[in-house]
Amino acid sequence: MRESGLRSFVARRLLLGVAQTVAVVLLVFALTEALPGDAAVALAGDQPDPARIAAIREAMDLDRPVHERLADWAFGLLHGDFGASLASGRPVARYIADGFGPSLLLAALTLALLVPLGFGLGVLAARHEGRLVDRLVSSVTLAVYAVPEFALGVLLVTVFALKLAWFPPTAVGYGTDLLAHPAALVLPVLVLLARPVCSLSRLVRAGMVDALAAPYTAHARRYGVPGARVRYAHALPNALAPAAQQLARTVDWLLCGVIVVEALFVIPGLGTVLLNAVAERDVPVVQGLAVVFGVLTVVLNLGADVVAYRLTPRAGVAA
Repeated sequence: MRESGLRSFVARRLLLGVAQTVAVVLLVFALTEALPGDAAVALAGDQPDPARIAAIREAMDLDRPVHERLADWAFGLLHGDFGASLASGRPVARYIADGFGPSLLLAALTLALLVPLGFGLGVLAARHEGRLVDRLVSSVTLAVYAVPEFALGVLLVTVFALKLAWFPPTAVGYGTDLLAHPAALVLPVLVLLARPVCSLSRLVRAGMVDALAAPYTAHARRYGVPGARVRYAHALPNALAPAAQQLARTVDWLLCGVIVVEALFVIPGLGTVLLNAVAERDVPVVQGLAVVFGVLTVVLNLGADVVAYRLTPRAGVAA
């Protein structure tokens, strides 16, 4: 019965994911079409010649009806063809592949530290609920969470890169092989780690505190179940479902939303590729990145919903 319910839930979520992906593709195309200005004029230079503008418009297929361009673009996406850059002529897929490596490396390192730190602080605070340790963890996480990534990054660069000279201030000169230069990764990972650790630890703490106050944990204690088993076998699983969804949102943000951090530390990831494409009005690159970001969001949230359903099947009843 439970497996049947899981299959039904996954099927509904897959259908919803397909619909969301189609909506993302349509929305991205509509928004890029609505951008002010003319890409052909921008590419023609400071003194555009009408003949040159017309040639560029023809090369970019801007003289074709919108619905035809949408159909061709969507057909290309189905075959993994994101088009070619207007600025360089390189395939958009190559831009995405080049930027995906550094972004994925930052996300993986941040996630590898986030899980033990977030769960560890949450469990520590819940175990000492209402006492000094709990108040200290809650106060520090709340204070750190209130600091924007850009401000925290500037502070860390000023102290640890410029004043103490422990780490390089940016990744300039290291290319895309950042793993060979681990010192360049320390400050960006710290900035990326700060807020997710705070939100995850508070979420885990809240889930464990609720579970430890529930009747079934009191019943387990009356039967002589050891405290550690009550905490980790009964209370901690209560926090796993919301924590899984929070982790999915964090991974989505790490891959798709770290433009500020990549710009601050000059890391050649997807955020930097997007900034450069917007500055050059390179519409195919912007469209390709937006579709990738949208699909990643849909897939990660689908995975988080399935994990949450497995941990707490009642979560899927209302879905």
